[in-house]
Amino acid sequence: MHTAAPRLTMGAVTVTLAPITMTHAEGPLADGTAGQVWGAMHTTPTAVPGGLTGRAPAGRGPLALALLPEYGGRSDFHTGRFSLRFRLLNPLLPRTCLVGTDAPVDFALKRSGPSRRISTDRPVIEFSAYDDVFTAPAAKDCGPLTGPLNRRLGLPAPAGNLLSYDASYTFRTYDRLSLR
Repeated sequence: MHTAAPRLTMGAVTVTLAPITMTHAEGPLADGTAGQVWGAMHTTPTAVPGGLTGRAPAGRGPLALALLPEYGGRSDFHTGRFSLRFRLLNPLLPRTCLVGTDAPVDFALKRSGPSRRISTDRPVIEFSAYDDVFTAPAAKDCGPLTGPLNRRLGLPAPAGNLLSYDASYTFRTYDRLSLR
């Protein structure tokens, strides 16, 4: 299990995302190749300061805006490759409104320093990583607000955005799993 509360600057928006928890399995397959099985990703929406207009009060209401990260099809923390889509939430936006509709936002995380073992009895390891060169596509499928929303969010955003990723994880080796 893997938990992080990333800080994200994408286009004109800077937020600390709600904690993200992921479950996945990694390791060598019988033929010796690397294998990975995705489990699940859980998180909650994060309010975007200024809402839809950039000047809306924080909280709920017709002008509030939130980002909900969703799994984008890749999560390989050995290589640092990680992908997310960002659902944009507001009562005036259709549920289809996404950053990363056609292709997710791809991150190539680089370690900020060495990993740190917090516990050995139940292994817990912390690490920090970042990507300061990723690009972000424009939001799509947002109805008539698509254009104004992309201008508000500064999307599409060329290279130079920032994801700071401080995380901890725990694991069990396959020989210690109960397979009932």
